Amino acid sequence: MTDPTLGFYDTADLREAARRRLPKGLFEFMDRGNDDELAMRDNHAVLASIKLNPRVLNDVSVRHQDITLFGKPQKMPVIVAPTGSAGLAWHEGEIAIARAARAHGVPFTLALGSMTKLERVAAEAGGPGSSLWFQFYMWPERKLSHQVIARAKDAGFEALVFTVDTPVAPGREYNLKNGMTIPFKFTTRNTLDVLTHPRWLAGVWLRYMLTTGTPRYQNFPESTQTKITALPMGRSSNFCANITWDDVRELRRLWPHKLIVKGIQHPADAVLAADCGADAVVISNHGGRVLDAAPVPILTLPRVVDAVGKRITVIVDSGFRRGADVIKALALGANAVMLGRAPLHGVAAAGEPGALRALQIYRDEIDRVLALVGCTRLEQLNREHVDLSYVRGNI
Repeated sequence: MTDPTLGFYDTADLREAARRRLPKGLFEFMDRGNDDELAMRDNHAVLASIKLNPRVLNDVSVRHQDITLFGKPQKMPVIVAPTGSAGLAWHEGEIAIARAARAHGVPFTLALGSMTKLERVAAEAGGPGSSLWFQFYMWPERKLSHQVIARAKDAGFEALVFTVDTPVAPGREYNLKNGMTIPFKFTTRNTLDVLTHPRWLAGVWLRYMLTTGTPRYQNFPESTQTKITALPMGRSSNFCANITWDDVRELRRLWPHKLIVKGIQHPADAVLAADCGADAVVISNHGGRVLDAAPVPILTLPRVVDAVGKRITVIVDSGFRRGADVIKALALGANAVMLGRAPLHGVAAAGEPGALRALQIYRDEIDRVLALVGCTRLEQLNREHVDLSYVRGNI
């Protein structure tokens, strides 16, 4: 009988399996933060120090964790976040994760920097039960971004996620040390790294080379597509330092579906996003991968909810390793939580079954914690279930 757990019992197991299977440089690009990695450390430390206040002697024998997001029902209070390296973690890993999200009844967000064309993701992972979102950055030449947005609209993507927290390239010196560059530049160090990971070499890199050739940023405009064969990973996109709220207003005019602004870290900016016509914001410090002195999103969350929670949808991400973390965010007012690294680790470890297992781990943990705090439905959660007094002194 097949083990439904695949031997993975929590997200730490998925991370360790991904670490073993992937070349060190690629794993660190996926997994690490920026500069001294203080923001990533603080994300985890704060979430761990927030406590839940259980209420006992409630009948919790029947529980539900379904929600309605943008008027559409979904089976869990999570969204798969955009991760551009999914197609390097696994051959066409974007399709594998999107199918896993569809199976669990949650949205999947395709990253602009993916290796698989958005049209193929829509064709092979769309359809009944799916909810496909598209994430992008703005190019300095705005018409190039508008071309990509038009492709996403024509392919049937339901939401546009505009990431605004990276106007310039982050540091990530480890990519330089590991020789992880785009286009890929072979060095003695990274060649040995790849050769000592034959499962990844055969299952991902050689498979691309024998089918579609060297991977490209398939969702960039044709004139800007770059092969991965030399800027450090994370610095290789056309970052746009002159984006403004006028860009959000223009996107609102061009995009007929849900518009989401990702990377909000201050309540005043959430208000501006609402004023510009956004349907939602994602409170995020990019998983600790951009500004290393950024605030912790879970702590910013209540202030953003107070500022705009009655006007637009509020989503949060960065550092959510456990189902209990998701419960904490929902109790503090989030409508949903984005998950990035865990589904990515899952697909790196075992392809589509690994991504399925990642989301199942969250489903099981959310269900269990919901019962342990004395609730049967997510809408019963509120701030009285959360104790923030332990946070001080833990970061």
